[in-house]
Amino acid sequence: MFDSLSERLSGIFDTLTGRGVLSQKDVEVAMREIRVALLEADVALSVAKDFVEKLKKEAVGESVIRSIKPGQQVIKIVHDNLVEMLGGSETDSNLKIDSPPAIIMLAGLQGSGKTTTAGKLAKLLSEKQNKKVLLASLDVRRPAAMEQLAILAGQCNQDVSSLPIVKGQPPSKIAKRAQQIAKVKGCDVVILDTAGRTTTDKELMDEVANIADIVSPVESILVADALTGQDAIETAQRFHERLSLTGIVLTRLDGDSRGGAALSMRAVTGLPIKFVGTGEKLEGLETFDPKRVAGRILQQGDIVSLVEKAAERVDAEKAERLSRKFSEGRFDLDDYAEQMKNIRGMGGLGSLIKMMPGANKIGNLMAQSQMNDSALACDAAVISSMTKEERRTPAILNASRRKRIAAGAGVEVADVNRMLKKYQQMAKMVKRMSKGGKSNPFGILGQMGVPSSDLSALGNLPDVRAPDLKNINLPKHLFRGLK
Repeated sequence: MFDSLSERLSGIFDTLTGRGVLSQKDVEVAMREIRVALLEADVALSVAKDFVEKLKKEAVGESVIRSIKPGQQVIKIVHDNLVEMLGGSETDSNLKIDSPPAIIMLAGLQGSGKTTTAGKLAKLLSEKQNKKVLLASLDVRRPAAMEQLAILAGQCNQDVSSLPIVKGQPPSKIAKRAQQIAKVKGCDVVILDTAGRTTTDKELMDEVANIADIVSPVESILVADALTGQDAIETAQRFHERLSLTGIVLTRLDGDSRGGAALSMRAVTGLPIKFVGTGEKLEGLETFDPKRVAGRILQQGDIVSLVEKAAERVDAEKAERLSRKFSEGRFDLDDYAEQMKNIRGMGGLGSLIKMMPGANKIGNLMAQSQMNDSALACDAAVISSMTKEERRTPAILNASRRKRIAAGAGVEVADVNRMLKKYQQMAKMVKRMSKGGKSNPFGILGQMGVPSSDLSALGNLPDVRAPDLKNINLPKHLFRGLK
């Protein structure tokens, strides 16, 4: 959702880093352009104004203008202030669930994604924090709302259950019943999914405030749709007046909104953004981390999230076995197919590119080379049409074999040849690395068909900050070769 803002800021920073010396006028012009970029991204006027004023105080000075890399100094200042605007380096995303059963109440406008978020949050708490969760729908107005939440509970693991439906009960009694049943069942968390309501409907706002008084939730979270832009901020303020909210979940962060709501929300309301929704699947809920979001906006990548995703989705035993083969310089088409399977399992090529430094530039090169998830699927189809012997010994693939493979995969012989060329490039890189040679950090792009002449366009990428991996418990094989 931050693509347009990232592109604008990237263009501004390219101008700054392309100069050896910056004048005070250069910095002031850049600050004005940053302000325009923020306003175009739908950031609240007051937030954009305050943000740029803080930047000016830090960026217009002898220590920046006369530094060895003044352009990079400005980028660092923007990064640090973005982190601060998004919530600071000390994130407040942890939920207060110390004394079971802890009540978490979700509120928000109609259609903001509360029910789906309730299911996502239950799955996240049960799988990552080993919590026993009870889901309860208080929505007696929307048809089949309770049944929908029960279905979502069934799609989670055995530690997630839904409150039995009793027709005709008012929301306040449902909430009280959920609290009592949770105590009997020994649940750690109760998630209450309230009905969607507008802030101008006094009756519904009184209802949700009454529920909060009855069950005393440890967390009252607003579920807001990021696509609503500035309206989401006003909604948060009005709900906060009635409920004393403790945090916000922004849904549809993978949509095509301009990102202003996410950037303005913390600054305007003072409430932390605890989670963000990134898809319709139950796995699509991520903890909001200001540092990581700022890194993505400034095209510095998000290596920590990339490694975490690999740890979750990649089979550790297979990855360890493949790592040993790599260290010996061995790499066949079965290994290549496994790598493509891992990429698809981690959300696809597009999802991974967004976490790499210079994501927009890399994405543009990939698009020019027609390298996408469809191309990976085509390569997988080609490999699946081969015999075991052909996958283990690609050297035997003569013209007649390639013609047979193309027919079996439903592609042209040229597609088979392209796939084999990519495989050969990757095999060479693996062999070079096994002998202690250095590899191009963007070598994967060459493997995937991006012409080497185009890779020169990646020369002016932002500095990549060293990822903070020390507090993340991940398999050691994921870090082999990382310095």
